[in-house]
Amino acid sequence: MNALSEQSLSSWKNTLVGYVRSGEPDLTNRQMALLLLVYLEQGPHTVRGLARSLNVSKPVVTRALNRLGALGYLRRQRDDTDKRNIFVARTAEGADFLAEFGHFLAGDALDDAVAGRGTA
Repeated sequence: MNALSEQSLSSWKNTLVGYVRSGEPDLTNRQMALLLLVYLEQGPHTVRGLARSLNVSKPVVTRALNRLGALGYLRRQRDDTDKRNIFVARTAEGADFLAEFGHFLAGDALDDAVAGRGTA
C-alpha cells in the first residue's frame, strides 16, 4: 500500500471511529450517499433520479428515505404543480447532522463538534 492510500484510509478510519463513538445514529453507506447527494447536488431530487444516480432500484432508495425521514434528516415534499410527483427535501436536522459529520472528517475532537451543536 502506498503512503497516500494508507493516509487516506487512516483518515477515513479516524472519521468512522469518531462517528461511532459519537452516539449518532448508524447510517448505511447507501443512506449516507443518498443524504450527501441531496445536500450537495443541485435539486430537485426525486426517487427515480436518486436511484439512477446511485445505480440502485427505486425500492432501495425508498427504504433509505424511510430511515432518513424517520431520523428527520430528509423529508418528502409533494410537487405543487403536479401532485403525482414527490420531491426529496433537506431539513435543518439533516444539515446539522452533516455539519457535525464534517467535524469528524476534519479531525476535530468530538467535544468541539458537540459544543458547536449546543450553540446553534
